Amino acid sequence: MKRRVVVTGVGLVTPLGTGTEKTWQGLVNGRSGIGSITRFDASDQGSQIAAEVTDFDPTLWFDKKQAKHLDHFVQYAIAAADLAVKQSGLEITEENSERVGVITGCGMGGLPTIEEYHGVYVNRGPRRITPFFIPRVIPNMPSGHISMRFNAKGANLSLSTACAAGTHGVGEAYRHIMYGDCDAVITGGAESVVCPLALGGFGSMKALSKRNDDPEHASRPFDLDRDGFVIAEGAGMIVLEELEQARARGAVILAEMVGYGQSSDAYHIAAPPETGEGAARCMAMALKSAGMNPEDIDYINAHGTSTPLNDRCETAAIKTVFGDHAHTLAISSTKSMTGHALGAAGGFEAAFTALTLHHQTIAPTMNLETPDPACDLDYVPNMARETQVRAAMSNSFGFGGTNGVIIMKQFA
Repeated sequence: MKRRVVVTGVGLVTPLGTGTEKTWQGLVNGRSGIGSITRFDASDQGSQIAAEVTDFDPTLWFDKKQAKHLDHFVQYAIAAADLAVKQSGLEITEENSERVGVITGCGMGGLPTIEEYHGVYVNRGPRRITPFFIPRVIPNMPSGHISMRFNAKGANLSLSTACAAGTHGVGEAYRHIMYGDCDAVITGGAESVVCPLALGGFGSMKALSKRNDDPEHASRPFDLDRDGFVIAEGAGMIVLEELEQARARGAVILAEMVGYGQSSDAYHIAAPPETGEGAARCMAMALKSAGMNPEDIDYINAHGTSTPLNDRCETAAIKTVFGDHAHTLAISSTKSMTGHALGAAGGFEAAFTALTLHHQTIAPTMNLETPDPACDLDYVPNMARETQVRAAMSNSFGFGGTNGVIIMKQFA
């Protein structure tokens, strides 16, 4: 028998602020976390804007020596996990530690550290490379450090599936609990690659917005004048638990997770098919997993990257799966405010989906001023909406044609 899985904690470190409440209030107020890059001199880049985490204080979680040995994406992940566990009230003891897992997603790992130490190698030789170089850069370090911090001895996994990594992490955590491998899992996504090499690489693909003179309005999903995504960083973590365990300890349940789908476009390394066929199959799989009909979904947190191709193809996929209901459900892209945090995006948006159900409020799609005629659905433009949300879907699609979709519903 499949076990029920609920969300009992949320932790967020995002460009809208460190802390769940700060980020959530930023979302519902339509505040942008995007600005000119401060991390390095970006004057030679085509895109000179990013959604940076600007208020993170590592001393709240690490001493100076620890922080020095951890890349930013690992620091963000640990902090977000700590916030999520504290909100959940989950106590990990020697008795239950083997039943608590950690499953995270990360797209690119410690690229800034690789960039830094390549310079050290070239200019000063291999002996000047720190022994912490490899542990700083490999993508599974968020899961490893979180498990050590909380003594979580269950499943310990990291998925590296590009921009779908955070969603796949949450989906796999859901399955681990549903099928009895774990009773609780700390899960989500982390990323921090606001660095010259990443900007240059995405820029060469013509994927990034060049609205450098107007950063707050640069990420404009579904808008006719969109010109690419804005790179972002941060971490979003949630605590998933088996329902009866959560009930027994009196946990506050934010939402229930009920569905998960994954698919491949098998089409192109960086572009979806025009019909959105792979994304449509993934959404349909998630609905089947949840035992739901399309009309049961009230809201979709869209992948909504603000690239011309993604937004159009995602809209087509939603129409394929939802038919007439596509025109009555609410859809929004929170990337209009957070930017696109790559492997962390699904972690952010799983947390946002749980909070949407908990607060019965939908965050808007900001900067939607001139709708693209090919994007003709209800994208909750420019203002949050308080409304009944019985069930919500969150979409993530990544390079390599990998797709992940999760579904949560109000707990009852």
